[in-house]
Amino acid sequence: MPVRSNIVGIDSPEALEKALRAAYYLADDGIATASYLSLALGKPLLLEGAPGVGKTEAAKAIAAVLGRRLIRLQCYEGIDASAALYEWNYPRQMLAIRQAGEESIDIYGESFLIERPMLAALRAPDATVLLIDEIDRADQEFEAFLLEFLSDFQISIPERGTVRATEHPVVVLTSNRTRDLHEALRRRCVYHWIDYPNAEREARIVMMRASSVAEATARAVVAAVGRLRREPLSKAPGVAEAVDWAEAATLLHKGGARWPDAFKRSIGVALKDEEDLHFISPRLDAIIAEAAA
Repeated sequence: MPVRSNIVGIDSPEALEKALRAAYYLADDGIATASYLSLALGKPLLLEGAPGVGKTEAAKAIAAVLGRRLIRLQCYEGIDASAALYEWNYPRQMLAIRQAGEESIDIYGESFLIERPMLAALRAPDATVLLIDEIDRADQEFEAFLLEFLSDFQISIPERGTVRATEHPVVVLTSNRTRDLHEALRRRCVYHWIDYPNAEREARIVMMRASSVAEATARAVVAAVGRLRREPLSKAPGVAEAVDWAEAATLLHKGGARWPDAFKRSIGVALKDEEDLHFISPRLDAIIAEAAA
């Protein structure tokens, strides 16, 4: 696979960082560099990090920058090749057989093939970005199945032959690191760990993605979210929750709620677990007051 130093006019990590910013994704140097190298080397990009740090959003932004359609394969326990590659439409095949009567019919034609995300990416590598989301939720058997796909970018359909990509598709894998991924999978990828952004960058993200949030509100929400993330919660608020909290509190404030009551009343967009809410309730006033100070 030849190295491409220039991808749709992007010739450096700095240029990609600017393009991602225009796509409403505020990337730091680390993710901009890893993403640029992934595109230049034609290798999949593996993003690991806690839930809510922006891994999936990064894939969406890369697709937007490249002007390609994002195809998402959401992984889950028990996912198999048919859910990722293709299936045959058996009801349509049976109907076609009955309607054909004595005539010969090809029941493995294109009209009977149900295309799944990986096959769709192979067939249109220059127009798509394949997101394999939360690969750590899939079984190790499925992870092993991915190795061949990510090495050769081809699949075999017994009834139709081999489908091979005309160029390496752009592939982004994400993992919440609920389990260790196989070393062989990591070797095939450009790797980057995404951490929570620092307070300054997260405040800029909130102001960029929320519609009408004042800077003071954004900074107060980011400070409160930072405190909440240090608590032993079952589901710490991510960047998306910070954006939603700032937007929700602003909405209540414009409707007449006073600060910091607007923060407290909208806590349900930041914490979404009953036990977490019950745990934090005795100290929520203090956390919000400190964050807003």
